[in-house]
Amino acid sequence: MAKKPGPGRPPQSRVKTPSPGEVLARLAAGESRAARITHTEHLPPRKGSHAVWPDRIRTEVIAAIRETGIEHPWTHQAQGAEHALDDESVVISTGTASGKSLAYLAPVLTALLDGSEAPNGRGATALYLAPTKALAADQRRAVKSLAAPLGNAIRPAVYDGDTPVEEREWVRQYANLVLTNPDMLHRGILPSHARWSSFLKALRYVVIDECHTYRGVFGSHVAQVIRRLRRLCERYGANPVFLLASATAADPAVAASRLTGLPVHEVADDASPRGELVFALWEPPLTDLHGEREAPVRRTATAETADLLTDLILHKIRTVAFVRSRRGAELISLITKERLASIDRTLPDRVAAYRGGYLPEERRALEAALHSGELLGLAATTALELGIDVSGLDAVLIAGYPGTRASLWQQAGRAGRSGEGALAILVARDDPLDTYLAHHPEALFAQPVESTVLDPDNPYVLAPHLCAAAAELPLTAPDLALFGPAAAPLLPSLEAANLLRRRGKSWYWTRRERAADLADIRGGGGNPIQIVEESTGRLLGTVDAEAAHTAVHEGAVHLHQGRTYLVRRLDLEDSAALVEEANPPYSTTARDTTAISILSTDTTVPWGTARLHYGSVEVTNQVVSFLRRKLITGEVLGETKLDLPPRTLRTRAVWWTLTEDDLDAARLTPEILPGALHAAEHASIGLLPLFATCDRWDIGGVSIPLHPDTLLPTVFVYDGHPGGAGFAERGFHTARAWLTATREAIASCECDAGCPSCIQSPKCGNGNDPLHKRGALRLLTTLLNAAPTDTTSPPDRPVPPDATSPPDAPGPPDATSPPDVPGPSDTSGPPGSSSPSGV
Repeated sequence: MAKKPGPGRPPQSRVKTPSPGEVLARLAAGESRAARITHTEHLPPRKGSHAVWPDRIRTEVIAAIRETGIEHPWTHQAQGAEHALDDESVVISTGTASGKSLAYLAPVLTALLDGSEAPNGRGATALYLAPTKALAADQRRAVKSLAAPLGNAIRPAVYDGDTPVEEREWVRQYANLVLTNPDMLHRGILPSHARWSSFLKALRYVVIDECHTYRGVFGSHVAQVIRRLRRLCERYGANPVFLLASATAADPAVAASRLTGLPVHEVADDASPRGELVFALWEPPLTDLHGEREAPVRRTATAETADLLTDLILHKIRTVAFVRSRRGAELISLITKERLASIDRTLPDRVAAYRGGYLPEERRALEAALHSGELLGLAATTALELGIDVSGLDAVLIAGYPGTRASLWQQAGRAGRSGEGALAILVARDDPLDTYLAHHPEALFAQPVESTVLDPDNPYVLAPHLCAAAAELPLTAPDLALFGPAAAPLLPSLEAANLLRRRGKSWYWTRRERAADLADIRGGGGNPIQIVEESTGRLLGTVDAEAAHTAVHEGAVHLHQGRTYLVRRLDLEDSAALVEEANPPYSTTARDTTAISILSTDTTVPWGTARLHYGSVEVTNQVVSFLRRKLITGEVLGETKLDLPPRTLRTRAVWWTLTEDDLDAARLTPEILPGALHAAEHASIGLLPLFATCDRWDIGGVSIPLHPDTLLPTVFVYDGHPGGAGFAERGFHTARAWLTATREAIASCECDAGCPSCIQSPKCGNGNDPLHKRGALRLLTTLLNAAPTDTTSPPDRPVPPDATSPPDAPGPPDATSPPDVPGPSDTSGPPGSSSPSGV
């Protein structure tokens, strides 16, 4: 049963494909390739368990479902529908392609059909929220196909930034199932709620698809957007039921309740059938090249994945290669096309890249080609991970650990046709975490998926949403309970900042500008930067403002649908990057420096004479140069200086300090100390994603032999988001296990003095100098020898004086040891490195 029902699409005629094991054997043919497989996991097939639809599902809806070839629902689908019909919010947390969408569509279509027969009024309505535009468009196609036998009673429509202006009024007045994203809900629908009043009055169901993606700061923002929606619905007399769909996750009901602010029932027993899955861990070989500090260089995951994708396409194996960065997706597509062209000129056109930042018409064309089977291979960012119907895939390549086990299984689950077998390969990057996982498969296959981390009470998140809510309708004291316990203490600071004004028992928005513009829910940090071809004025795409300094600085290489461009000028004032087509034999990687100061310490835990701390910090970061690297090998060709303004961030951090006694115990002399601290910092950042639901590029770090605030040798690891995202806090609570894994990752690496697989970082601002591998091992051993079994919980976070705008004041003098900073929401690493991609 397909995850997104797609009846109406003609079936593709296919020849019988070899089994997953046979495909892997072909890829591993030859001694050198066979040695790259460090582990193979075989997941056996699973039989399905049927149930019957609840009798309250309309017979017309059941008949429409049967027309798609589905006679009976799986047990979890029937359970989810039952909760929805009982007006109970529910989260369905089952595997990829388990039919979650049918579990919520059956009750939603029933409600809309009932509403269409109401004697007066509009009848029931439903709202569908997807994290990406592509998923909303895909779901609309599925709903239209499924609901075709129901006639005009079901009127689905997409309402997002791509919806033409002339269509928007029709959607508001006549659509009874509106498919959108949290961004449009936040900026478009809620501020204009009066124009949506008839829709909101009749709102029966709110579907939140792929809800596991709402984590960290983004998830915290979405949680507050949902609270604003609930508040307006209540004012219009509606009390919608929330239906959530999630990939397999730990404690899905807890996460869903935190996201919605409501009690949520959980359906987590996957009753759908599954074919055999063969999952291989693949480590690229070392090359003869040497990188920074003469460290051995491993072949990049980008090049290795392109080779594997080429081989799979030659064998007519339909494959998606998931890549962490936008540039990585473009590179893999480009390299694969070139290699296929030398063998068969008809094949390059059957490979493409898919990522955020494309223009709407480009995305739609790629999605159509994928659905039709025209494409055999795709190099995609997580924009394609999120539930888009890609039925018919035989294999999935994952270029670099995607940051969480939940995301790993979500990507691997995209392969497999109607219960047939599938192949998934995780290609390790030259990175401490990937190397650790390649040689510790139990960390992937013997551990449950992570809990979803979000913090709606983060004052940097909550404050702008209180302003937006007040602009929509004046805030009252009863409203504050809806927004959480941190809401009331924030109001005095918002009044002092002249953002809200109290009149009687209500608070009002006082300014002319739109309050919704205070909150950038995806953390882009401003208007998107438009990428414009200088000679023609043609718009190529966009990149988040936060990513501009690292992704489209002057001299940066920008890839777009197989074409290479050089950035000639970055105009931050006009939000534009001017590019021209070129063919440089290199990629570019930005470098930056970071300074950090301690604002407050919430908790300190003794580790012998050392100390582990958690609290608030201020980070000042500046991009200062960029490296040019060879495309395939990643070899550094040179460095160019840049002159870009610094940026300041107030966030949360975990840090540890060492005393002279600790240094003596670890035999760390003044000559060794900077390199030992720096190496421990790099490795700990690389391993934190194993313990927190984050990505290496969500966090940063600084190590300093004598920090001006602690007057001690100090290592910081901090969240790369204003106000924090819960990652450093998770590191604080799991510090013993986290640093134990960090030490083990360094100790087990086969290099002599340190390499990208253990202590070197792809985003180090000082060229991975100094680093001292053995010193880092002794340092971590000394720390862990005195570590307590667990840490205490930090107290409630203090409210910042102005939670709506982090300060612009400069930080302390530059750190004497190099920083490791969080990446932007676009690519900033070399081929094979990672960064989350926005859509």
